[in-house]
Amino acid sequence: MNLYIRYFDEEALVHSVAEAVNFLSTLDDMEITEEMTDELEKFMASSAMYPKHIKVHARSFFIAIKTTASTMEEFKAKGAGQVKMEKVAQKEALANYSKLQPGWYEARIIFKRVILIPETQKSKYVDTPFVCKVWANSVQECYDKVVAHLRDRQDIDSRSQYPSIKSQNFEFEFLGEE
Repeated sequence: MNLYIRYFDEEALVHSVAEAVNFLSTLDDMEITEEMTDELEKFMASSAMYPKHIKVHARSFFIAIKTTASTMEEFKAKGAGQVKMEKVAQKEALANYSKLQPGWYEARIIFKRVILIPETQKSKYVDTPFVCKVWANSVQECYDKVVAHLRDRQDIDSRSQYPSIKSQNFEFEFLGEE
């Protein structure tokens, strides 16, 4: 795994924490601390794939991103292409949600249900699965009907939370018109 490091307009793709520290130490207004080095080492050792912001001064940070790219050109090409592909896929998915396709849908939703704890008189959120078959004209209508049904039920607290249609906690399967 390699690291993409960026501090304002300065950037580099490095292959180790030591190379990252060497790069950062060449920058103006940068004083490498033991805490910065420790954070980078922990970040590299972790399984986390999200970008890491590491504090330099009161209001400035540098960013570190794990990547499998071996060159800066490969990193930029992968990054830009991946983002474009994700946006196109997201637009296509959203368009398909409202596409008219009347018929039966099997909807599976996992929502955060509010449950009262009798001993303490406090509430807690519990992941609750719900599966049903719904006649609808589109995926969007199917989702809306399922959520409306759950909100209207007397045995479900009104503070319960429902996932978005784009969430991994909502799945559907078109079963056909029969």
